Order: sequence, then C-alpha cells, then structure tokens
Amino acid sequence: MSETPEAKLYRTKLIEELTFEVIPLKSLDAAVEALPERATVSVTCSPAKGIDETMRLTDEIRTKGHTAIPHIAARMIEGPEHVAKIANWMRTEEIGYLFLVGGDAEPPAGPYNNAADFLRALLDAGPELHTIGVTSYPDGHALIPTEALDEALAAKQAILAEAGVNGYASTQMCFDADKITAWLKAQRAAGIELPIHLGISGVVDRTKLLTMGTRLGIGTSLSYLKKNRKAISKLLTQSDYDPNDLLMPMSDDLAALNVTGLHCFTFNQVAATEAWRQEVISDG
Repeated sequence: MSETPEAKLYRTKLIEELTFEVIPLKSLDAAVEALPERATVSVTCSPAKGIDETMRLTDEIRTKGHTAIPHIAARMIEGPEHVAKIANWMRTEEIGYLFLVGGDAEPPAGPYNNAADFLRALLDAGPELHTIGVTSYPDGHALIPTEALDEALAAKQAILAEAGVNGYASTQMCFDADKITAWLKAQRAAGIELPIHLGISGVVDRTKLLTMGTRLGIGTSLSYLKKNRKAISKLLTQSDYDPNDLLMPMSDDLAALNVTGLHCFTFNQVAATEAWRQEVISDG
C-alpha cells in the first residue's frame, strides 16, 4: 500500500519513539536487557503479583536509564491508605507518568469500581504526575457496553483537564484498521480531544500472539484475525506478526487524528520488536 512521503515520515517517527510494554513473567529479565537505550517502557500490573511488584519493577527499570510507566489497576486498590502510599511513592521517586486501567478484579479490592473513581482519589492525594494515560476500546469490551465506555472516556478526559494534567488515551490492541479509524473519527466528533496512543502488537511469534493474547484479555481483537481470511492466512504463513500490517493502512490518517504514540504489546519478545523498529528507522 502506498503512502505519501509526509505520512511515511510521521509513521516512522511514531515507530522510532514507541513505548515497549513488558509483562512480569519469567521472560522479563531478557526483555529488559533487549531494550534500546533510554527506552520508554510500560510496566504491566499483574493481578497475580500485585501493585507492589509493579512499583518495584518500575523503580528497577528506571535505574537502567529508561522511562518507566507503571500500570495501576483501580480495582486492585484497597482504599484511601493504599492511594496515599502510591501517591507518596510517585511524588518521592518523581515517577511523572502513570497508565491507569480499571482492571478486572472481581470483586474489587476496595471502594474503586472504575478508573475514574480512583483517578479522582489519586489526584487529590498529590502524586505530582505530569502525564496520565487512560484506556480506550475501539473494539469494544466483553463486559462493558459501548455507551458506558464512551462515557467513561469523556469523564476521564474532564478529570484530567480540570486537574491540569496532560493525558492521552491508549487503545486496546486491535487488528482491524478500518474499525480503529472509524472509532477515532467518531470519538473526535464526540469531543474527545486526548492524544491517542495506538495499541499495536509487537513482532511476536504467531503462536504466542494467539495463545497469550487470549490469556491477556484481547480475545475480541483476535477474533478479527479469525474472521478475516486474508489476515489469518498471512499470520499463519509467516513466523512473526508485522505491526506495519496495521499501521500502513492507517498511515495517511495518523497525524490528522492526533495519534501521537504507539503502545507496543511485546509479550516480552522485545528483541524481535526492536530489530523490526531499527529496520523501519533505517529504511525511513
């Protein structure tokens, strides 16, 4: 698929500056070692290991010279004292960045049923954050109606604006470029002005993508691959998924729709994703 020189330059810049998401699994040490210098790293919040482990890993990754963005799941927060502890850590360690998710803990560990409720409490506790990312769902959510998702995104945008904190909306991983573009246009028309960080898969082994993707809650997105014969055929005949399969069809719209970042789900296969990133940069 062809793209204008300006669109190619913009897409290449996004890839050059992408955020690597890592997961606290046994493969994490190798994933961190494979990161490029001064990378931006998103640290997943594991329901099994808890928020304290997310905080510890964030600190550890920062000591290696990277910018680490901790994921905090609202439904894993135990109460006001827990909020104060997290805010104090962010303030003392000068974390600066947060990626906020609602989480799937059932029942919630404390009084925060959704991300907006926790966001208000956290900002009141003075974490001194300058940038907060929130979730968004172009492909919908298995348990939450679309109308509720739209209302939640608007509410989080309003809270961030009132607090004077920079924000962005990071999308779930989705493989349908047309669906993402249509969703983005609809959100802009509805008044969502937050910059968008597009959730993309890294260069991941096809088997790991299909198996781990289901485990990590992106089964809805993967169903697109299963329904789209061309996409699934390509995935099954190549050893790895190529993120440009999604980015190229969207290339001409990325700048206009204020897509300012890429949130790359690496499944800890950072080395393969970094090799692809370097190849794109060198060809740019």
